Amino acid sequence: MGDEISKRQSAILALVKSQGFAATEQLVDQFNVTPQTIRRDINILCKHGLMQRFHGGAGQATSVENEAYHHRLQTFVDAKRHIAAQVAKHIPNGSSLFLNIGTTTEMVAKALINHRNLKVVTNNLHVATILSGNDDFEVMIAGGQLRKRDGGIIGPATTEFIEKFRLDFGIIGVSGIDTDGALLDFDYQETRNAEAIITNSLETILVADHSKFGRRAMSRFGHLSQIDWLFTDEELPDKFQSLTSDAGVGVKICRSEE
Repeated sequence: MGDEISKRQSAILALVKSQGFAATEQLVDQFNVTPQTIRRDINILCKHGLMQRFHGGAGQATSVENEAYHHRLQTFVDAKRHIAAQVAKHIPNGSSLFLNIGTTTEMVAKALINHRNLKVVTNNLHVATILSGNDDFEVMIAGGQLRKRDGGIIGPATTEFIEKFRLDFGIIGVSGIDTDGALLDFDYQETRNAEAIITNSLETILVADHSKFGRRAMSRFGHLSQIDWLFTDEELPDKFQSLTSDAGVGVKICRSEE
C-alpha cells in the first residue's frame, strides 16, 4: 500500500473507533505532535480506507452494511443496559410508545418489563417477544417483511401501520450520527419507519451509545434537532454538545443503572 501504519496511527485509529469522531486539536494534544503530523497520519489512514476525513478531524469510514446482529448484541452491553435503565425511569406507567429495530431498544424493552399498563407499537419481533412476558401490556406488531437476520419488520406496510398511531413516546435507536447531526441507518426501509415514529410521537427519545457519534451509514432519517431527549453513556464530543445545546435537546448521560 506504500505507507505503513505506525504505532501512533494505530492509536489514532483505536481512538476514532471508540469515540466515533476525533477532532484534530484533540489528537494534537493527546499525542503531543504538530497539526501537520496529525493531518498526515489521518491522510495515511484514509488512504488505507480505515477512517474518513471530516472538517476539523476524522471519523469512522463510511460503511454500507451494519455489523452482524449477534455481534452487536455483545457490543457495549453495559452501556446499553445503563441507557435502558435510565430510559425506563423516564417512562411513566400507563404510557403509549413506539420501539423500533435495534439492540439498544431491545435492552429498553427488558428494562420496561416491570412497568404497568403500557401500550407498545413495534416493528421489532425481539421487542414484542420480550414485552409479551408482562400480561399487563398491550403490544401491537407492525406487519411487513421480516428481516430474518435481526427480527426487524420493514416495508411500506410497516410504515403505514406506524402512521396510524399517535403515541406518547417514540424510542428509537440509530446506526450512526453524523457530525452535522444527521441521524443515519444502514437500511433505507427502516429509515422510513424511524421518520414515521418521530412524526407520530409526542416526545422522541434517541438511545445511542458513544460509538454511534461520528459513525457513518447510507440512509438519513432525521436530525438531532428533531429529538427531545438523547440518552447515551458518555459525555458528548464537543461538536455534538453544541448541536444538542443549540437545538434544545435534553441529554442524559447514563453511567449506571441507578
